[in-house]
Amino acid sequence: MTGRRRSLPRPFSSAPAVAIASAVACTAVLASLLSACGTLPGSWQETGEKEPITVMTWAPQGTKATNMPGMPAMAQAYARWVNAHGGLSGHRLRVLTCNDHNDSVAAAQCGQRAADKGAVAVVGSYSQFGRSFMSPLEVKGIPFIGGYGASDEEFASPLSYPVNGGQASLLAGNGRQLARSCERVALIRPDTIQGDQMPSLLNSGLESGSRRPAQDIRAPEDGTDYSGEVSRALDGVGADPGVYGTAAAGGKAHGGCVTASLGDHTDAFFDSFRRLQQDSPKVRIASVLGSVGQSLVNRTGGGSGPLEGAYLTGWYPVASDARWEPMRRVIHDHAFGDNRIDPADQGVQTTWIAYTVLRALVRQLDEEGVKDITSHALQKGLDRGDRAIDTGGLTPKLRWRSDDMLAVQDFPRIVNGQVTYQAVRDGQLVAVKNGFVNVAKTLERRRTDS
Repeated sequence: MTGRRRSLPRPFSSAPAVAIASAVACTAVLASLLSACGTLPGSWQETGEKEPITVMTWAPQGTKATNMPGMPAMAQAYARWVNAHGGLSGHRLRVLTCNDHNDSVAAAQCGQRAADKGAVAVVGSYSQFGRSFMSPLEVKGIPFIGGYGASDEEFASPLSYPVNGGQASLLAGNGRQLARSCERVALIRPDTIQGDQMPSLLNSGLESGSRRPAQDIRAPEDGTDYSGEVSRALDGVGADPGVYGTAAAGGKAHGGCVTASLGDHTDAFFDSFRRLQQDSPKVRIASVLGSVGQSLVNRTGGGSGPLEGAYLTGWYPVASDARWEPMRRVIHDHAFGDNRIDPADQGVQTTWIAYTVLRALVRQLDEEGVKDITSHALQKGLDRGDRAIDTGGLTPKLRWRSDDMLAVQDFPRIVNGQVTYQAVRDGQLVAVKNGFVNVAKTLERRRTDS
């Protein structure tokens, strides 16, 4: 487990005269809220009365599989920004971070550390091991706000408050997107428990467009060469050359498509795909945001790379959308050049939205006269849902009352079934459909026996 420690104020000199002078100076300028004077233990000079709010954000870092270092980094930048502007309704925000190492034991340790350190919520985090981390949170009644959606428990636990539809909505949306443009589809997905759910989710979208189920091709989550999987995919969906036209812009369906969802190793798959496809008929490629993003498009050659023309499904507006500008300003002003934070990364974006929810919720509780922001107070406010939370148009307005839950088998906590359709054009991710696409009905009709 790792975490960046908050910088402590510079200590006063031990010399008595200097200490007296420092104390006098601080007393004189306290009213003007100058930050150079230091802070007494257990208090915050900018409020003088409200207790800090401690939360945790975790994600895997430095592993051989999916890594999300931008999520805890974004959380720390958010805390610096909000504290520079008076905190969360006068409460200083303290962010603890943890590395779950893509390991169930480490994920459980992160959850236990959140409980032991007095976190009132876990916010904007990523872990595939929901069964491991939710247990210690549930024991202490700590809400899990706006996780990435990488585990089933995030959409089942009564203490989880997701801001997106997780992997379920991405795969169902990707299936619907491909159903408009592909006669045959192959899915390359990790040979893991999490990956085992992907075929039925993708197929639910394909079936909405009267397409046959996708060819299911398992692959190692941490592979470096996917030549065998590429060959199987090309054999299964190969199409006649020259039939593709303008399908990415919404034209008629032609030929085959290969969609890959392998997290950080999706780039290795498409590298193998680029090499082997040269001797095969043209096949379109696809993926979901999180496995493919603008940074990967740039690294693989932009408009002349293998991802040009790819179909992509995401949760949120395209990264160039003006609605992300507040987040971009915070990153510019408070991340201090931290290269872990990519504003186009869906993990970073999810963390921003999750903290937006936390901030709005604390404001609501403050307006109601709640002085102690405890885990119970947050849970009660989220469950009651008196007011839907506005995320600035990055999602639909969010609330988590029982009436807001979608009737999705295996994912009863989903409240946001919206996705966006994007594509790579001239080396840039662009929207191919204005606004959101609601895949709630597709998910509700999903069959699990595919």
